[in-house]
Amino acid sequence: QVQLVESGGGSVMAGGSLRLSCTASGTTYSNRCLGWFRQAPGKEREAVATIYTGNDNPSYGDSVKGRFTISRDRVKNMLYLQMNSLKPEDTAMYYCAAGPRWVACRPTLEYNYWGQGTQVTVSS
Repeated sequence: QVQLVESGGGSVMAGGSLRLSCTASGTTYSNRCLGWFRQAPGKEREAVATIYTGNDNPSYGDSVKGRFTISRDRVKNMLYLQMNSLKPEDTAMYYCAAGPRWVACRPTLEYNYWGQGTQVTVSS
């Protein structure tokens, strides 16, 4: 059974940093598109950052470019999202997701697996 579990969320002041982690069990991250998504109350889910592990090529949403960094640890099978210079508008539930193997990232990609989410709250 495949399971993704996020951790690292919390409450911070604007300008602070957090690092989210996502661990996978029952599958490997290799040659998949991995993504971090977020959803705030009353808003649609938004793609924050994605990375195709076949070439470790990252992509970022416009609202987080220059502030967030997606990365992974091949050995530990972990996915990370380093979030710096956090703003109140970054407040949301953050989810990690993994796509099917051998399929590169694209906006229309249907992800196979999702975590349960971790809450990030940024106060001004």
